[in-house]
Amino acid sequence: MAEALDSALSEVRALLLGPGLTRAVAAGRRRGQRPSVVRAELRPVTLKAGPRLQIATSDGARPTTRNVAPGAEAGAAVDELLAEPFGNWHVETADATLQLRVTKSGEAQVHRAAASRPAGAAEGHDRAKDWLLDPGDPLFAEIGGSAAKRRQVDAFLRALAATLPDDLTGPLRVVDLGCGNAYLTFAAYRYLTGRGLDVTLVGVDVREDQRRRNSELAERLGWAERVGFVAGTIAEAAVDPAPDLVLALHACDTATDEALARAVRWGARWVLAAPCCHHDLAAQLRSRPAPAPYELLTRQGILRERFADVLTDAVRAGLLRLHGYRAEVVEFVDSQHTPRNLLIRARRTAGAPTESQRTEYRDLVDQWGVTPRLETLLDGADGR
Repeated sequence: MAEALDSALSEVRALLLGPGLTRAVAAGRRRGQRPSVVRAELRPVTLKAGPRLQIATSDGARPTTRNVAPGAEAGAAVDELLAEPFGNWHVETADATLQLRVTKSGEAQVHRAAASRPAGAAEGHDRAKDWLLDPGDPLFAEIGGSAAKRRQVDAFLRALAATLPDDLTGPLRVVDLGCGNAYLTFAAYRYLTGRGLDVTLVGVDVREDQRRRNSELAERLGWAERVGFVAGTIAEAAVDPAPDLVLALHACDTATDEALARAVRWGARWVLAAPCCHHDLAAQLRSRPAPAPYELLTRQGILRERFADVLTDAVRAGLLRLHGYRAEVVEFVDSQHTPRNLLIRARRTAGAPTESQRTEYRDLVDQWGVTPRLETLLDGADGR
């Protein structure tokens, strides 16, 4: 078993020091062992001094980057990393991809695949994507997730990347409300720390068994000191201190309203919420006649349900605007991956709403005779 692992690591070494390397990532840990860093990423770079092997490592708090010269210096640096008890290696070259996973029993599992398209090929949607987090990243060997879920998470991260300022520095406190299996939680932590940010992240889910599972994953990844989980409802779970950034991916029905309300009460600087089902206003629309001349919008059940979806997210964006946020509703992933592909993206401006904005919102909900759940949750909050 040890010989098989040594042989696999020798193959990894050859790829890391070979001319075809494009990118490599080491992460995770072997059973009962802990690497001195939680993640390492290697890629070739060209500097004024010539070609170098760039090695970026993170201890879970702050990243460190160094550029080593080819030859003995690069070889020594690679040997140091290969000696670390990482649980996963993912190595990409111009011709192939190699994934090495060390099982709990210490067995080496190696998967090799040819490059899907020659370097420089320029086909459209089939070409290798510029993923923020490669779906072959060793992280996913630990956290799992279907291909569709990985696409959703990557698309969500792209929206996050477009929201945060490029020059953002300093500590960043993040909460993922309704985190479930924490695919987004872990991926967001990986992405944000990769940007060099000092991140602490809390995942909230109502189920205690999910809290235990996710906490064990964080421990296995070596992130337990920076990524934590609490069991509780979105509305009441203890999160302290208040976060700067609030995430919520497919919190069902009024759970999205609870996530948005907590974000407002925390005064979060940024909010990204992808709603799921929209039952609350749909039920209210069924119970009363539509205002004239809009009866045709709600007479047919399927049209009423779809209109309720639009109305729900419109009033959510309007309410966020009344509470000091610039809010927009965007499509964050193609509908072929999930029919629930809208994202409410908001940034706190602390600006007071105008009288016309108040009137616009009030006229809309009064005309339809609905009481949005988010309005009830925010009743009495600043800005109304």
